Amino acid sequence: MKYVIAVVLLASTLSCKMEKKSKGIEVELAEPKTETRVDLERYPEPLTKVFEAHGGLANWKDQRTLIFKLGEELHTMDLQTRMDRVDGPAYSLGFDGEKVWLLNDEKAFKGDPVFYHNLRSYFFNIPFILGDDGIVYDETEDLVYEGVNYPGIAVSFKSGVGTSYKDEYFLHYDPQTYKMAWLGYTVSYRSGERSDKVSWIGYHDWADVSGLKVPKELTWYSSEGRTIKEPRKPVVYEGIEFSEDAKPASFFEKPENGIFVEGKVQK
Repeated sequence: MKYVIAVVLLASTLSCKMEKKSKGIEVELAEPKTETRVDLERYPEPLTKVFEAHGGLANWKDQRTLIFKLGEELHTMDLQTRMDRVDGPAYSLGFDGEKVWLLNDEKAFKGDPVFYHNLRSYFFNIPFILGDDGIVYDETEDLVYEGVNYPGIAVSFKSGVGTSYKDEYFLHYDPQTYKMAWLGYTVSYRSGERSDKVSWIGYHDWADVSGLKVPKELTWYSSEGRTIKEPRKPVVYEGIEFSEDAKPASFFEKPENGIFVEGKVQK
């Protein structure tokens, strides 16, 4: 009996000591990941079906960093801030959130940095990027190619949204699968005025990455109005990666030897 009482007293004493000790320890628990919610009612029903066919707008919004390769170029974009960076074999350019910069000591880059820095990323992220704020949706006639009718959605921007708000887009999708098939667009960047010239991109080949259906390649076509003609050499996306982690802001800053580039910025 004395042995039982001793055991009980010992257990009680140890319990009190452990309780006193634990009160002085702060334990950090990981916060549960919150589910991204998207108000799909603000979009036309066909566009919500296109989002869903490509893995869902909420899933895309859960991603923070996009990386892919185009030939010798490595492209990186922060999908939330839209900061970006392109690293070529003898040049780098990017957008730090306010200004476009260029590092081009060997004069290897021949293009327009302001126009190019997010060009490939932008077209890659359609249709999801067409879910941004400040966008106006409307109906447009079907696009007909090789006897197939592709329904479409016209996209324009409210005045003052971005710096190319006079651009227009025409998203056309497969009527059976709702996957994107074609994108028409006009460019107002250089003139600042609306254009009637529509360029067309074919979205024909897809990769499944992080639950999202994204283009393996994009093919620009020659055209006359809404009549699509011959394909050009495809732009091939390789090494595609999404991450829910953000790059540090310093990654997108101008390098020491770089220069800021004057001009309009497309976010």
